[in-house]
Amino acid sequence: MPTLLLATQNAGKVRELRELLAPARWRLVTPAELGLGAVAPIENARSYLDNATRKAIAFAAAARLPALADDSGLEVDALGGRPGVLSARYGSPAAPTDAARCALLLRELAGVPPARRGARFRAVVVLALPGDRVVAREGTVEGRITLAPRGASGFGYDPVFELPDGRTLAELGAEKQALSHRALATHAMIEVLGALAGAPSHTPGDLA
Repeated sequence: MPTLLLATQNAGKVRELRELLAPARWRLVTPAELGLGAVAPIENARSYLDNATRKAIAFAAAARLPALADDSGLEVDALGGRPGVLSARYGSPAAPTDAARCALLLRELAGVPPARRGARFRAVVVLALPGDRVVAREGTVEGRITLAPRGASGFGYDPVFELPDGRTLAELGAEKQALSHRALATHAMIEVLGALAGAPSHTPGDLA
């Protein structure tokens, strides 16, 4: 069974990725489990793809293993697509927690009616392989920003992102693993991982 490094230090992402990648025929490890030192590529690119690629390649080189990284963000129409690639650092340093960033977002949207609170979550997942070869997959979920947080599960902006059925991502529980932007991108990547595990002759170019 080949080994895949989950290129993140985010405990919430690790939990989700372990569940999402369970069907793949790979042994999943984290940087902490490998005793890796600080691997912190600067995520200042202008796209999710570039940020995820930087992370995947940096972790793959540090561990000498295939590595999977993601970058994702919340794009709010009324804010011109913000916070986008800056979602994880939105309002920093004044908003250092998920709850603080959600509160900041809601303040920025104060007075904006529900019909104009359209938004989407976008995720790009990148697999880095030896020789700096990469494969990328993307997932997007449409919705809108709520007037107040709802739900106790999930992380990040999940409590303020409402799906078309009226539930927030934080109200989905285990169902989020089938519906979220990260789930859609990761499910597409499972096909790539399965082909690589079962057919070594495949290359990323064959699977892109």
